[in-house]
Amino acid sequence: MEETLESNLQDTRQYATCDQCGRDSGKGWSFAFKKPVPDGHPDAGEVIKCSRCAVRHRPMVRRSIIVAVVVGTILTLLNQGDVLLAGHWNDAMYWKVPLTYCVPFLVASYGALTNSRR
Repeated sequence: MEETLESNLQDTRQYATCDQCGRDSGKGWSFAFKKPVPDGHPDAGEVIKCSRCAVRHRPMVRRSIIVAVVVGTILTLLNQGDVLLAGHWNDAMYWKVPLTYCVPFLVASYGALTNSRR
């Protein structure tokens, strides 16, 4: 019984702790982001975040929004441009246009999280 408890404690210790909320992240669920400091600053390094905090990491969300605006606009113009320019706004456009912006946001966020996974 004691050996099992000790091995469970050792397994818990090997997981990273979130620098933002202090939560222990599970195996494969911690993400490393660069610290937002100027180049050459002695505090340069990484910030470790759990999955809950990582999806709200401001620099990543900001980049994903920029990608969504650029790519979503291009895709909307390519796919729905004739309808928009003709002024024939139908009911399906109320879900098609927002979805066209959501997809690149999710893809950019997923890519960023995949690259920062520890």
